[in-house]
Amino acid sequence: MCGIFGYCNFLCEKSRREVCDTLLNGLSRLEYRGYDSAGFSVDGDKEDIIIMKQVGKVAALRKLVDEQPVDFAKPFISQCGMAHTRWATHGQPSQINSHPQRSDENVEFAVVHNGIITNYKEIKLLLEKKGYVFESDTDTECVAKLTKYVFDSHNKDMSFLELVKAVVKELEGSYAFIFKSTYFPNEIVATRRGSPLLIGVKTAKKLKVDFVDVEFGGHKDAVGTDSSFAPVEGQDMSRPALNRSQSRAFLSEDGMPQPIEYFLASDASAIVEHTKRVLYMEDDDIAHIADGELHIHRVRRSKEDNTPATRSIQTLEIELAEIMKGSFDHFMQKEIYEQPESVVNTMRGRVNFENQKVTLGGLRGFTHIIRRARRIIFIACGTSYHSCLATRSLFEELNQIGTQAELASDFLDRGSPIFRDDVCVFVSQSGETADTILAMRYCLERGALCVGVTNTVGSSISRETHCGVHINAGPEIGVASTKAYTSQYIALVMMALQLAEDTTSTQKRREEIIDSLYRLPGHIKEVLAIDNNLQKLALETLSEEKSLLILGRGYQNATCLEGALKIKEISYIHSEGILAGELKHGPLALIDEHMPVILLMTQDSLYPKVQSALQQVAARKGTPIIICNTGDQNLVNQFKTIEVPKTSDCLQGLVNIIPLQLLSYHLAIIKGVDVDFPRNLAKSVTVE
Repeated sequence: MCGIFGYCNFLCEKSRREVCDTLLNGLSRLEYRGYDSAGFSVDGDKEDIIIMKQVGKVAALRKLVDEQPVDFAKPFISQCGMAHTRWATHGQPSQINSHPQRSDENVEFAVVHNGIITNYKEIKLLLEKKGYVFESDTDTECVAKLTKYVFDSHNKDMSFLELVKAVVKELEGSYAFIFKSTYFPNEIVATRRGSPLLIGVKTAKKLKVDFVDVEFGGHKDAVGTDSSFAPVEGQDMSRPALNRSQSRAFLSEDGMPQPIEYFLASDASAIVEHTKRVLYMEDDDIAHIADGELHIHRVRRSKEDNTPATRSIQTLEIELAEIMKGSFDHFMQKEIYEQPESVVNTMRGRVNFENQKVTLGGLRGFTHIIRRARRIIFIACGTSYHSCLATRSLFEELNQIGTQAELASDFLDRGSPIFRDDVCVFVSQSGETADTILAMRYCLERGALCVGVTNTVGSSISRETHCGVHINAGPEIGVASTKAYTSQYIALVMMALQLAEDTTSTQKRREEIIDSLYRLPGHIKEVLAIDNNLQKLALETLSEEKSLLILGRGYQNATCLEGALKIKEISYIHSEGILAGELKHGPLALIDEHMPVILLMTQDSLYPKVQSALQQVAARKGTPIIICNTGDQNLVNQFKTIEVPKTSDCLQGLVNIIPLQLLSYHLAIIKGVDVDFPRNLAKSVTVE
């Protein structure tokens, strides 16, 4: 949930002001991950550590920094700084609970942390008995003080790497850490388990190799004596072997150290403005940056540890413009309006509209296994879960395979039985959703085929599943998911179409859906064109309401749930998505002339049944707002309507969700709340 950012420069002069600006800009890019408070630490003037923290958003921290009596002009040839934007889990948002957390008043050790330490109470009790006094309510402070305790217990005779390794072996839970210490100037150590962390590398010269060796053993072992090191192409094996104390990727051609900058972050969006060369850390990796070199170690190596012996340095595909607002007022507004393009990007290179064929390269080699599955199980959370619900019946219709959608947290709570002939599909925008990852590992242990559907290359789900589909929606910064929902929806529709391509009985139906996919971007543009009408409707009809019901049936049930979620999370209006068939089983008691109702009543096979629900609402003096197809005269003349283009029934939800997204946005603007950063929420839920 939180965002962490680190910056190290070596032989590359930067003023303290430049270092602070780099850290603050990095936090601004990560603010969607948490915005209760923020803080950072930089090198002081006397080999000490300066910590600055503030409640609120990064802008408040930036203002605090400008007021500090610090020499911002002081240059640093080499330095290490780290920063954090917080989503509170332990302790209320306050300066004292903000990160970095310190080990003592002298700040011998400082830590930033994303995740939750589940055994922090036991650690805290132990340290309190040893005389340590805690100043915050956070679980992270326990880690900072445990680091000092371990270091002092060894008479301060440990390397920074050995120290962090000893500390994290005592921790339970999920985390990504960056450690900094006055005992180890110009060094930082980072590690992760369950929470994302990647490292960007920026050099003037080309790197010698495009990977970093994972150092499993002692420092003195040589590359030539350990098979875990991959040979470099063209390496003269007759020459002396490279010692592990050197990081061969970061040597220049003449073997001399070169100026280099490192950027550590929870998300690539914080790094892309500096460099596109990144390395993704795996669970239980420890990254040690010192003297311009990056070393990757493992916390422990067991027989089950099958991680690669190298970490490849990859090139980011995103552009800086994609994570900027441009001419829009908010990221959410921008991302709603990007949907005509984002749905095309999801289909690009995958749907051939001429021969009406779908090809998902990420499933190549696995489609025959999925077709033979006993059942398909979608597992996701929040908006991603709704995209699964929206497409579940299409999988059953086209492939005649029992399909179910599960909320990841409930799936884990039940310990649901999973078998080897099940196919489990894990859907997550970030690819780092904690509950979904735990469910994935649960299913992997039981031998099921695991498929990932994510928007983030290099994420945990994309790396750990057997196969998958990248939705190509582009970076989504707004906390409320919009374009990721429509792209996930389309990715799952494409998956259902590809699995059914060997079935002649469904050929006509598949062709109809593919034709509708071709027209979909135009239909979305038509809905966006009525934005002014939706803004007026929000202002005149819904802005004063305290509660709202959204009714639909069949394919539109998921649209109801997703629309209700958008309204409640962005505008703070209580809203509930209700299956129209359940109206008589309780919810009808809520209907009167004061209860606003939005009814999804587009023309599909269930249209007559939704008409029945409309009559029941009207009979109780309800005044529903109806989302209907353009030209439906039965409704336009009698009720307030939102007209949308008609498309294939299984894709109608993609068109119908757009007005609900826009309504939620306008309601939030009218109420004066922060659209991109709704209270109590964060974008990437990396804790259970």
